[in-house]
Amino acid sequence: MIYFREGFPTYGGLAGRDLEVISVGLMEALDYDYQVYRHATVEYLGNKLKKHNIPLVRPVGGHAVFLDAKAFLPHIPQLQYPGIGLVNALYIEGGVRSIELGSVMFGRFDEEGNEIPSPLELVRLAFPRRVYTQSHFDYLTEVIEKVWNNRDDIHGYRITYQPKFLRHFTCHFEAIK
Repeated sequence: MIYFREGFPTYGGLAGRDLEVISVGLMEALDYDYQVYRHATVEYLGNKLKKHNIPLVRPVGGHAVFLDAKAFLPHIPQLQYPGIGLVNALYIEGGVRSIELGSVMFGRFDEEGNEIPSPLELVRLAFPRRVYTQSHFDYLTEVIEKVWNNRDDIHGYRITYQPKFLRHFTCHFEAIK
C-alpha cells in the first residue's frame, strides 16, 4: 500500500515551504534591526492603550500585550473569571481573538477540592510575525477602548464542565447575570 505524505519522516514530515518559513523565522529572530522594528510595533499599541488608561502589564513584550483583567474588571470576583469575561467581550465587540491567562488556566485546587485563584488575571493579545499593520493596531485600540468604556456591563462566568487535566482547552462556561 502506498501512502502519500508531504515531507519526509526524518525531519518531522514537514513540507518544504514549512521548513522555509521556520528558517526565515530563525533568521529574523537573530536580526537585531527586525527585532527593534517588531518591538516598536507592539510598543505602539501599548502606548496607545496607556493613553486611554487601559490597565496592562508594562513594559509590553516583543510578541504580545497583556491586559490586566483583574484591574480592568474589578467588579468580577476572581473565581467568576474576569479574564474570560474580557476575552468574550473583545470577541463580541470586534472579533478580537485573545486568551485568558488567569485562574482558568493557572488556578489550582487545595486538598479539600477548593479552587485557589491565580495571582494574576491576564488576557494576552499575541501578534504573529509580519501579519498586522498599524491600522490593525489602531482598530484593536478602538475595540479595547469601547470594551473599557462599557466594562461595567461585563459579567462573570461559572464553569459548567471541566476535564480533569488542562481544563482551559475544553471547559464550558455559563454567564452569571
